[in-house]
Amino acid sequence: MRFHDYDRVAIVTGSDSGIGEATAIALATAGFDVGVTFRSDSAGAEEVAGKVRELGRRCEVRRLDLSRLPGAADVIDDLAGALGGLGVLVNCAGTGISTPVVDTDYEQWREVLAVDLDGPFLCAQRAARRMLAAGRGGRIINITSVHEHAPRVGAGAYCAAKGGLGLLTKVMAQELAASGITVNAVAPGEIATPMTGNEDVDPFTVSRPGVPVGRPGDANEVAAVVAMLAGPDAAYVTGASWVVDGGMLLMGPQAGSHLQSDDWRNG
Repeated sequence: MRFHDYDRVAIVTGSDSGIGEATAIALATAGFDVGVTFRSDSAGAEEVAGKVRELGRRCEVRRLDLSRLPGAADVIDDLAGALGGLGVLVNCAGTGISTPVVDTDYEQWREVLAVDLDGPFLCAQRAARRMLAAGRGGRIINITSVHEHAPRVGAGAYCAAKGGLGLLTKVMAQELAASGITVNAVAPGEIATPMTGNEDVDPFTVSRPGVPVGRPGDANEVAAVVAMLAGPDAAYVTGASWVVDGGMLLMGPQAGSHLQSDDWRNG
């Protein structure tokens, strides 16, 4: 069995704006019905749903608060039931803080780990169980970050969560491959989204001398990679982390020799 007949239904968590919104639209364009989730921006989620429906695809919207676990993961089953199946899960919902480790209190730590690691684990587990029961394969795609691979001052909790999600991705890829379910990570660098505070700025007009491409990324550039991995032609790609960062991670030694001040120590 080639496992190319998985359900043309995708759930994208955190898809009320930013990378999640762009991914929902990209998958709808590729022929998927889409489950959209939001934490607080219901108006944004409904706007995204409208765009999906304009493309001729069905869309269901649900609130998903990944700080309320494990019950919040019920939304995956709810959306899959409403849309009549589940072929693709994109774990995009996330949060972060900018606080040195010595100043991070336990409640802050737990919230970031819950939203960025515990939540994706539970959502992926629910999705995998459904895909296994259906027996037609599927796709699980975890949106991590360049900080799955490299640290950043002031982002201890975020880096710990994203690093953990990166390794969880690889383990699930091993466990699910024989059932035609691929599991991959997509690791964005700086992308012009609400989370980075520059969603209203054209990234092509912003200078980033420390990034080889020279600018931040556009959410659609991340969504295009997700859509590729979600398609049937990506059946032999699993357990990989697809970095979408304009070359940022290539700059470690170069930054070490060319930084002119100690400003980086302050995050």
